[in-house]
Amino acid sequence: MNAVEDAAAATGRVAGTTAAATTSTALVQPGGLVDEIAAARSYRQKAKAANTLRAYASDWNQFEAWCNERSLEPLPARPEAVATWLAALAMAGKADSTITRHAAAIAWYHRRAGEVAPQHRDPRGVIADTLAGIRREQRSRPSARKAAITAAQLKAMIAEAEGEGTRAIRDRAILALGLAAALRRSELVALQVADVAEVNEGLKLTIRHSKTDQEGAGQVIAVPTGKELRPVKRLEDWLAVRGRAAGPLFLQIDPQGQLTRNAMSDRSVARLIQRYGAKIGLDPETVGGHSLRAGFLTEAARSKASLAKMQEVSRQKKLEVLLGYVRSVALFEDHAGEGFL
Repeated sequence: MNAVEDAAAATGRVAGTTAAATTSTALVQPGGLVDEIAAARSYRQKAKAANTLRAYASDWNQFEAWCNERSLEPLPARPEAVATWLAALAMAGKADSTITRHAAAIAWYHRRAGEVAPQHRDPRGVIADTLAGIRREQRSRPSARKAAITAAQLKAMIAEAEGEGTRAIRDRAILALGLAAALRRSELVALQVADVAEVNEGLKLTIRHSKTDQEGAGQVIAVPTGKELRPVKRLEDWLAVRGRAAGPLFLQIDPQGQLTRNAMSDRSVARLIQRYGAKIGLDPETVGGHSLRAGFLTEAARSKASLAKMQEVSRQKKLEVLLGYVRSVALFEDHAGEGFL
């Protein structure tokens, strides 16, 4: 090694030692470590969407109460106890997706408490087998999915929201926008005023979180002005009443008809749809929050919209779901027996 190489090596050793010392010092600095721990805790709390955490809390409270009534230990819970709880939910008529979420909530609460989730200490697989059995049984039954509300039906429902009162104006906007943007009820109530951007062609809606976007990457939906349902005009009318101050787009209205500053609940949107559906002769039991989204996809399929364009609005990750709407609409088109039956 020549003199130049000796100097470079020495410099590297000193630099490496200095860097290591600097890093070590930074890690043991009380203020820095406290801030970093707080940041780590904050990021952990953001790992789940707020709606998911609320659902998990409700699920856990139910499981805990069920265990207490039966003198079972909820934390740590035995796999057999969890499997029995999931079976009880199925007996109560809960959907397999809801039951799966209950299982996830139990696992999450165990991890948060520093315990191994029951699913990970279940060598006999009783939890997995119970869930598989529930799914198999439920999927063999006729679907209980809420019926689609067509554009014509929605137009009639909007007409039932008569007058220029605050509630009527808000309800017309919810109905029109819900179908026009193929929104889930949770997405409708999560919208903020800042999520609405007016453009020449209509609106751009930013959906910050959704069932298929749990990380909150955000998605933008185009909403045309429209000639029949006129979602843009309905929303403009509502904003003229609500005002454009920051906050939830769709606000609760108190019994006296006064606006609050609180966002509507997703359940209240479902009830709103059922109420107006009943006014035009629909069975309230067959329609709900999903009916507007299903209505958009049904009408889009009927209008021969491409799957890509349908997916652009609905944001479905699985094309099979969209194909289901297309097949349903096209059942009698070019039927194999049309020429001889």
